[in-house]
Amino acid sequence: MNKKYKKWRIKMKKNTTVKRTLALTMAVLMGASLAGCGSKGGDGGSKVKEDGTIDTSSHEVINMLVLGNKPSNGRLDEMLKELNKVLTEKVNAELELTYVEWADWQTQYNTQLLSGDASLDIITTATDWLYGWENAQKGAFLPLTEDMLKTYAPKTWEQVDADGNWDICKLKDEIMFIPEDKYTQYTNHGMMYRGDWAKEAGITDGTITKFDELTTYFKYVKDNKPDVVPWDAGKNNLGSLLEPYILSNTNYRPLIGCNAGNYEFWFTSKEDPYTVSSPFMEDDAIYEAADIMKEWNEIGVWREDALNYDGDTRVEMYAGTCAADQHHSQTYYSQVKPNMDVKQPGSDVKMYYWGQENNNVPKPIKTHGAAAISANSKHPERALMVYDLLRNDEECYRYINYGVEGTDYIVTEDGKLDYPEGWDEATDKVDANFWCGRNDDLELQNVSWWEGTQDMIDNYDKIAYDYEFENLIIDKNAIETQQAAIANVLSEYLPQLGYGKYEDPHKAIDEMREKLKAAGYEEVKASIQKDIDAFRGEK
Repeated sequence: MNKKYKKWRIKMKKNTTVKRTLALTMAVLMGASLAGCGSKGGDGGSKVKEDGTIDTSSHEVINMLVLGNKPSNGRLDEMLKELNKVLTEKVNAELELTYVEWADWQTQYNTQLLSGDASLDIITTATDWLYGWENAQKGAFLPLTEDMLKTYAPKTWEQVDADGNWDICKLKDEIMFIPEDKYTQYTNHGMMYRGDWAKEAGITDGTITKFDELTTYFKYVKDNKPDVVPWDAGKNNLGSLLEPYILSNTNYRPLIGCNAGNYEFWFTSKEDPYTVSSPFMEDDAIYEAADIMKEWNEIGVWREDALNYDGDTRVEMYAGTCAADQHHSQTYYSQVKPNMDVKQPGSDVKMYYWGQENNNVPKPIKTHGAAAISANSKHPERALMVYDLLRNDEECYRYINYGVEGTDYIVTEDGKLDYPEGWDEATDKVDANFWCGRNDDLELQNVSWWEGTQDMIDNYDKIAYDYEFENLIIDKNAIETQQAAIANVLSEYLPQLGYGKYEDPHKAIDEMREKLKAAGYEEVKASIQKDIDAFRGEK
């Protein structure tokens, strides 16, 4: 049984627009409740009839917003055609998917949510990377009552309630989204590397256990593998190893979901978990990290134009032209490890994860994936019914996650996930990107997944710490201007520091810190601390 979190309240500033939006949302919700948790009217009826059944006589199209690049191979359309036959039969509805693509997701996602688009119904969200709390505060999501959830998503309600996880989805005592709390995943990041080459480099057992050993590995590859870029990183990795060094060599812990722009900037610590600060401002580890990045640049770990390079390190690693890839644990054990075993036999690819030497690894938060109902949805009740099926009905679950059996996947005699002969992930994958309702009870274990996956997860379970702030809500309105200014400063310095481009990185850091002070560092720090203190007082 997961730990049940206590309720807490925060004060938030409400401008006129937000007030109007929330007022409308509440009016809609009250109308639904008074109608036996029925519809908002119009032709979107899903009212509860006198006999206790739900009226689904009107056929509804439910649109779900997802993240990712929409596939063009035709497999998504074929999957939806078959899935919608089932959805029509069971709840007289069909599903459409609207994609926010990776190229501009950080701007387009929020724009899409706050546009007032009435075609959207189910929203993929998250509190650590998809602005869940921020969008809830801005009125983008419909508050969900217990009656609505019990009536229209009964299986989901029962499971989440049994595990005590509804409270982590509440803003001012209202449920704003549904957690993906029935799915096991570790998304802590690290560096994936070739164990065979690490062994050649003189690293014991070919296993990197300390951040500094990455330098040994990269230098060996540069000196001995002329056709290989040690780590062919590019603009998508800007400044990405400064924070990992800090995590691996200090006890700082990031305050999740409180980014300054694209950067995790605010931290607490193991010793003082309820005091906010930033190692980018207040610790010498940033100097040490910058020195290492300068050394890597001089070694030639990445190409000279890395700041502008947009290549794919994973594809290059599969081809044998890149010696490393940086991503999270689930990517390692489900994709990189099994693919490298096939594409580069004997490579013995391994993963050094950030914080490995000091057990500085958080347990996954249950709202890393979550589902919300749009405040502008014309069919919120039917949307909940569709979501309940996608999450809990085996037939629907397999369609949305795996595609059409026999064409997109097969199930082996021992009940594992496999693919038809000739199937190629790069060209044939369905990619519905259903990341807001996965369910361990319905997951098919992939035959290609690394056999050591469970041991890796079990080890994390033993050493990982419980994240204290899963339902901490920062008053972003109070710090919006200063956070934007801080983000601008970080964007000026961290990419250059992260790729070792400054001749004197210490001087650059000192300059950055002065600009961060001027941008409002102390004011933001004080505001966040006030929110943490209030949160702690309610626990």
